Amino acid sequence: MKHALGLCVASLSCVLAGAGPAQAQTFPKTDWFHEVFQRPGTPAQVPGPEKLRDYVADGKLRLTLDDAIRLALLNDTDVRVDKLQVESTQLSITRAHSPFDPSLTSSFGATRSVSPTSNQLTSGQSVFSNLSQQSQVTYQQLFQTGTIFNTNFSSGRNSNNNLFATFNPNFFSTLSFTFTQPLLRNRGLFINRAPILIARRNYKQSIATFEGQVNDAVQQVVAFYWAVVQARENLVVVQKSVEQAQASYNHDKRQLELGALPPLNIYQSESELATRRVSAIQAEYSLKEAEDTLRQILGADLDSQVGALDLDLIEPTEPAGDLLTMDVAQALQRALDHRPEFEVLRQQLVVDDMNIRLAHNELQPSLNLQGNYASSGLGGNQIDTTQTPPVVVAQGGFGDSISQLGSFKYPTYGFSLTLTLPIKNRQGEADLASSEISKRRDLYSERRNEQTISLQVRNAIHQLEQSKLTLAASKISRDLAQKNLEAQQRKYELGAVDIFFVLDAQTALATAESSLVSAQVNYQEAVVAVQHSTGELLDRFNVQVAEPKK
Repeated sequence: MKHALGLCVASLSCVLAGAGPAQAQTFPKTDWFHEVFQRPGTPAQVPGPEKLRDYVADGKLRLTLDDAIRLALLNDTDVRVDKLQVESTQLSITRAHSPFDPSLTSSFGATRSVSPTSNQLTSGQSVFSNLSQQSQVTYQQLFQTGTIFNTNFSSGRNSNNNLFATFNPNFFSTLSFTFTQPLLRNRGLFINRAPILIARRNYKQSIATFEGQVNDAVQQVVAFYWAVVQARENLVVVQKSVEQAQASYNHDKRQLELGALPPLNIYQSESELATRRVSAIQAEYSLKEAEDTLRQILGADLDSQVGALDLDLIEPTEPAGDLLTMDVAQALQRALDHRPEFEVLRQQLVVDDMNIRLAHNELQPSLNLQGNYASSGLGGNQIDTTQTPPVVVAQGGFGDSISQLGSFKYPTYGFSLTLTLPIKNRQGEADLASSEISKRRDLYSERRNEQTISLQVRNAIHQLEQSKLTLAASKISRDLAQKNLEAQQRKYELGAVDIFFVLDAQTALATAESSLVSAQVNYQEAVVAVQHSTGELLDRFNVQVAEPKK
């Protein structure tokens, strides 16, 4: 049963809709984020194979070509590793926002000091004792315009035995606002947002790269699938040839027993039977090797129960409907529109332009405007030092300090301009030259990529045309070989020819049938090669590579 294979391999959530060959059912929504990959912070572990047992029927793993592609994209280790690179690149976008994350810093400290004095006029005491307590909170943030904003609140309590202090203990608080704005170098949204923009372009590159990797993976699955089918059909042809040789040998043996055949003539059919049995053994083990390769890419080797089952590949080798027809010009245009490799290079060229602009920015002089505004407040017990001993004339504390702070009664403000002129900036000049070289290199890479894909498209079209002609000729050759065998068998029964001609006709028929199977498989692979070269292979099997949901 042909089904639609919808696979959102980059969005981490996808719907795999369809029915397996063994059960007529619709698969539920599959959350790749839980089934295939782990959320950040969870224990890392390798997931097991997915959905394999849904395709077991009559003690075999029954698969269409669509089923094999579905399972390979779910279970193939290489696909999963490639997918992790997309997730890693996505995290780079989050990392690029980190310079704009605000920070809040707080601190508190206390210091007690006791020291002798050399002059009592400074404190009125022979031993000076002081307790200082300081607390501070700072908020800082860089904005995408390049502006650095800083807010600082600090407060301190100071108490001592100074007889001349007018506030003791005293509370002194300050609230300050400071900004720094680049006016030349590092000015503007683009320069400061460039790491984010580059990270996003790199992420789109990774999506396109992953799409190309999935495109290659699907083609590989198709090749492995048809390799098994071809090996299986070849084994059927060889076994049929063995049966024909056995029938010829049995006929000669009866003729020998009846005395109608010379003793030495029995060895020809007997030798041919032994040779074909050897070929059957070789074909059987070739099939086993092809099946093991397909099991690995499907993940069946990871499940001991499913891995031990025989494969039942039910995709017919005979092409259905009209044979595909496409000219080179049409295929080249489709490749330009759909191949993800072109998107990768387009994104890279945009990144190159950004890097060139960043390099130009580093060559500019640095001119920064800084402005500041601050308010302060003082509170505590006010002391009259003119009396002996000094007396407290007014009670106060931390609240008075904050009240004065909020009224902005005692402001401090100002601004400054800082200009830095690079006399020689070899680092910046080298970075600019390197960025321009990188862009030229990527332009050549784009041209080379166009040449490579153009050659792939042309070869795929030639392969398609050759396979169509070979398929038609193989059908004719098989039909003629069948008629020739029937004719030689009839002649042999009438005694007109020797057994050699019958055996030779049997060998020719087996060769023609194997060639026909090979031609059918080659045509199927040629169609896939064309669709792979034009970037339309994923559309054929309804595989979608989409950006993850935010």
